[in-house]
Amino acid sequence: MNLLAWIVLGLLAGALAKAIYPGHQGGGILGTLLLGIVGAFLGGTLALLLTTGSLSLAAPTLSIPGVALAVLGAIIAIFIWHQINGRRVY
Repeated sequence: MNLLAWIVLGLLAGALAKAIYPGHQGGGILGTLLLGIVGAFLGGTLALLLTTGSLSLAAPTLSIPGVALAVLGAIIAIFIWHQINGRRVY
């Protein structure tokens, strides 16, 4: 996937994950972009692990299922980030 597709996927997945996850997540546009890219790798890797049983770094494509995997991965990344920082989300 080229750089422009990564930016679009990252912004889309990060923004959707921040909208779905309860509470306030700061970070601005750069934080949203990085969250989406981390979520894409996390979602793609988890999907590959569940479907093939092998653990390797993977990323979804810029498609509807790919965006859904990236959003799921970004939500997991937000949850892990809040657990590490010790913030409460209400």
